[in-house]
Amino acid sequence: MTPTPAHALPDAQALYDVTDATWPAATETRQGPWRIRDGQNGGQRASATVAVDTPKTDDIAEAEAAMQALDQPRLFQIRDGDAALDKMLAERGYEIVDPVNLWVAGIEDIATEFPPPVTAFQVWEPLAIQIDIWANGGIGPARIDVMRRANCAKTALLGRLNDSPAGAGFVGIHDQIAMVHALEVVPTQRRQGMAQYLMRLAAFWARDNGARHMSVLCTQANDGANALYRGLGMTLAGQYHYRKHGDDL
Repeated sequence: MTPTPAHALPDAQALYDVTDATWPAATETRQGPWRIRDGQNGGQRASATVAVDTPKTDDIAEAEAAMQALDQPRLFQIRDGDAALDKMLAERGYEIVDPVNLWVAGIEDIATEFPPPVTAFQVWEPLAIQIDIWANGGIGPARIDVMRRANCAKTALLGRLNDSPAGAGFVGIHDQIAMVHALEVVPTQRRQGMAQYLMRLAAFWARDNGARHMSVLCTQANDGANALYRGLGMTLAGQYHYRKHGDDL
């Protein structure tokens, strides 16, 4: 794939590719018009089925059987351009789950001011305290496994405030685009700038490792996080959502 020109922000399709590379499934199988992903409990992002060609209504049953064979819920990721699939799934009793915003910015627009001393660090592999912060935020061992299997330049973020651990995150790079995942701030340390410090640190690290753009995913329902990314000057590049069968909700 040709890298995105430095003057242009990546589009939604480029960010879908970055998502797949930096938060990967354990295995992927091409089956008809589908990409069937075995997430091994690594979350919807790593396990939802994606259409890679235009599917017909009759193709949906094949994807459903493949997901059920993996002991996974019947879950499809609906990306830009998937309107026909979205309609077909709705007619089959699938409900919309977790609409997501894709945010992006030039790396130099985020790597502007390094966090204060002893406030934010990056390290790989994750330390026990980072794993504990994630666990307390609902990001368990299966998602740590996703981070470990990401085959890209990557690192884990650690924040400290008030002489205590304050936050954790993960960042990977694909096609010169960095993407932050699993950004978690300790509840007692929120509203003190920790998330912004971690985003700035991620940008400096990513810039030093060849990235030209910075991106992040955020559920549309998370008003605080969307405000953070908007406040950092990031641009909304697109969206995706999931369709999950009503019987699997």
